Amino acid sequence: MLSLHVGTYTRNGGAGLHRLVRSADRGWGIAPAYPGARNASFGAFSVRRGLAYLVDESRDGRIGIFRQTEAGWHRIVRVTTLGREPCYLALDADETALAVANYGSGSIALYRLDAAGLPLGEAATYAHAGHGPVEDRQEAPHAHCACFSRDQDWLYQVDLGTDEVVAHRLAAGILSEHRIAFRAPGGTGPRHLVLHPVLPFALLLGELDSSLTVLDVTGDKMKERQRVSTLPPDFTGDSLGGHLSVNAVGDRVYVTNRGHDSVATFAWGTQGALTLLQHAPSGGASPRALALLEAERQLLLANEESGSVSVFDMLDDGTLRLAGAPIAVPGAAFLLVAGNEPASTGTTETDAVPAAPGANSLRGG
Repeated sequence: MLSLHVGTYTRNGGAGLHRLVRSADRGWGIAPAYPGARNASFGAFSVRRGLAYLVDESRDGRIGIFRQTEAGWHRIVRVTTLGREPCYLALDADETALAVANYGSGSIALYRLDAAGLPLGEAATYAHAGHGPVEDRQEAPHAHCACFSRDQDWLYQVDLGTDEVVAHRLAAGILSEHRIAFRAPGGTGPRHLVLHPVLPFALLLGELDSSLTVLDVTGDKMKERQRVSTLPPDFTGDSLGGHLSVNAVGDRVYVTNRGHDSVATFAWGTQGALTLLQHAPSGGASPRALALLEAERQLLLANEESGSVSVFDMLDDGTLRLAGAPIAVPGAAFLLVAGNEPASTGTTETDAVPAAPGANSLRGG
């Protein structure tokens, strides 16, 4: 059964990792925070092992590996990312490798995982070099995403600071043959890369110029097919690209705009073309992360600056309709979709916090 959680920034008043609890009327409530997962601004969930991998986005970068039980969350291990300010995690298809993007150091790390899902030895690392034209954001490399190719032969590193996607050959947990797969226009500030679930396409979100680029992907090479803005043509204010997600069949794309404070919905055709369908107001300030709940036909959105989570109903054409008032979650930064409810166990970990519903709730449409 679905289990959904909100990671928070301590600098914005976040108390840790909150569980969102769904009621029978499609509403949501918030549980008390588990304080052992701090600054969890991104993460990945292992369906195979029931483990959550969460960054602690701090200068001495760390990853926590957690298991959720009936008694609450408990941390199994905490390891270094060998870099600063980790902001992205990705598991490979077999869940035998974990990749981390370190924003502050402009580096990535690749861990091999054992049968229990825990790191095997020290990670393989790569530190990028270069800069871009935007002086206050691109003075150095800033790795913002790591993405495994569909055939698992390559690891793609998205660098906001250098306007590049780097492809690394994967072999037995080693990173090699480092190649520039794609160079975006100067000042793009690439943030996230998402592969089409079936077709040989990818989408690249530019944070600094609020752009969305469709790429043809062949191994270590990417070629631009289409480039569009994620903002309305008449918008003249400041805005940054936030989060990018594609539905399971690959025909709808959702992008957040931080500043315009909206979610852009695009149709994605089988020939790779994007068509804008909607800009839906986010219901809060600076929508940083979203979670697609396709079985529930809802989309949830973490608004960083307003410290809230908005809920949208997903209509038949994939567009969105805001469902009720947002729920207050101080420091909201990330939404973790876990594949199951808490497992039954007799753990007595002292840092586990019961997942009981709180007083605040929001109602779905």
